[in-house]
Amino acid sequence: MHGSSTDISGFLGGYYLFLAAMNAVMAFHVWHNRHRVGEAIFWIVVFFGLMAAAASSLGHSPPGLPEGLRNAVNYATGPVIYSVGTTALLVLAFVLRKFLVQPRVAWILLNVSLVLMGLSMVDPNFAAIVTKPDNVPIVGLVFLLGFFTWLATAQAVKNDERLKQGLEPLEKLDNEKVLVWPDLVYTELICMVALTAFLLIWAISLQAPLEEPASRVKTPNPSKAPWYFLGLQEMLVYYDPWMAGVVLPSLVLVGLAAIPFLDFNKKGNGYYTIDERKFSYLIFQFGFLEMWVTLIILGTFFRGPNWNIFGPFEFWDPHKVLALNNVDLSQYFWIYGMGEALPKAPPGSSLVWEILYILKREWLGIALLIGYFVALPPLMAVTVFRSFFVKMGFVRFMLMANLLLFMAALPLKMVLRWVWNLKYIVSIPEYFLNF
Repeated sequence: MHGSSTDISGFLGGYYLFLAAMNAVMAFHVWHNRHRVGEAIFWIVVFFGLMAAAASSLGHSPPGLPEGLRNAVNYATGPVIYSVGTTALLVLAFVLRKFLVQPRVAWILLNVSLVLMGLSMVDPNFAAIVTKPDNVPIVGLVFLLGFFTWLATAQAVKNDERLKQGLEPLEKLDNEKVLVWPDLVYTELICMVALTAFLLIWAISLQAPLEEPASRVKTPNPSKAPWYFLGLQEMLVYYDPWMAGVVLPSLVLVGLAAIPFLDFNKKGNGYYTIDERKFSYLIFQFGFLEMWVTLIILGTFFRGPNWNIFGPFEFWDPHKVLALNNVDLSQYFWIYGMGEALPKAPPGSSLVWEILYILKREWLGIALLIGYFVALPPLMAVTVFRSFFVKMGFVRFMLMANLLLFMAALPLKMVLRWVWNLKYIVSIPEYFLNF
């Protein structure tokens, strides 16, 4: 699909024809079923605009983004802007959720995103990444994730409005039981046939992402984990392997397993809601969308050769080298702050003296970690989380607070790396212990 400009032109021609057909159906729907003539006319105009884009693409001159805009996007692309921008979008989506869940607004946003995708694919560098057989399923998953997030949020907003009016949630109104046979099995059979046909078309259209035989002397650049592990691989940029690969994933599993024992809010069981479970909703959305999905997207589409960050319209140059001057906190304190060398035990010192010198060298980082994980939870209990502490009790609250602090440690560490090039808060390479 990404072999030549002719292939891209033909693909974009069919792509815009598909979008035009989608909007033609929407125009008929709002005119015939909703009787909204003005909105139907708007979607007809969109239909003709997409038909013009399809004709231009089939004529080997597809419309694309201006070069100046693409260069500006490449220039502004970086982990700081990406992470801050996605966080801001998440906050904005939460604040404007009642507006964004409206079907017409969601349809407009879908069209805008799909058109921007088509305009961007004219750039050969963008097309080479997006149409790579390995990445095509991830692009589809991004759009599916957006759809199902919108669907669940729309249901939650409707339920919240109904609960304010003293009505039951929508799930209570449609709780009629159905038989497995034929209702469920018949539906599953239709889905199975449709999905099989879709996978056959997919297998014929896209080449299998097979590479050359593995060799110890020639490794891929970049060497990436499977897409579902790219979030963990991104954490390795900011944490030691034992932390990013063992401790943090284990804490995620422990946190998920502890939810039924920590949760004291009995509302929202069996139906979608946001207002009744705002704290849980925000924590899960931030943890899943911001700290997992966005890291997977970053690792898939922005991490290139030598694990450098590349703009979406930038050529993945394997010769690009960025000098990184990452410094440990102990180096900041002793070398830059005190003007002294790092404390080091004299040769031949006993194990006790070696540990004492390590503690002297890393005392600031150790004090900060103790303050973060020991002093902050009681402070949280008597301030912003006081109501949680009263309802949960000491043990459950301390477990929840430390899980939250571990989750917050990732974005904090990312900010410290970006702003001050801080590598480790505590660095004890003698025993492979870094944090």
